[in-house]
Amino acid sequence: MSGTRTSSGGGLFSPLAKSLLDGFGEAVILFDPDGRITYANARGQRVLDRLSDANGVNTRSLLPRLGRMGARIERVETGTVTVGHAVYVAVPDGEGTLADQERRAILEALNATGWRYTETARRLGISRTTLWRRLRTWGIEPPPEVTAEQPPSDGDPDTATG
Repeated sequence: MSGTRTSSGGGLFSPLAKSLLDGFGEAVILFDPDGRITYANARGQRVLDRLSDANGVNTRSLLPRLGRMGARIERVETGTVTVGHAVYVAVPDGEGTLADQERRAILEALNATGWRYTETARRLGISRTTLWRRLRTWGIEPPPEVTAEQPPSDGDPDTATG
């Protein structure tokens, strides 16, 4: 897994509990009360990989980001004591259409680069203008906490950098 480290659950989970969580059709990510990731099934690991950058996952902003992705976030309690949070993220079963795959690859690269268009375009092997056109077509804008680069000024590939 690139940059993301999660514990195997240590003494928190029995092999049966891990087996059940691994069998879920959704990505499952568990957090302790301090917001640290304690466990993620295989699908959860893939979600974390998509959200990580060179420094790993910023767990402070992770729960809100997962919420914006449509994740269900539930408090895990023992009696009246909160022992953490469980996050469930729906993940598509198939690869989807080519357009779906392209959109997913672009969003993953944008998240990995902190929404830096030039770096994202370089990683994907496309021009910055092509990247900008795709985002405009799909109506995708950077999250409010991110200051993205400005789009190419006129949309002309000959004047775009990247």
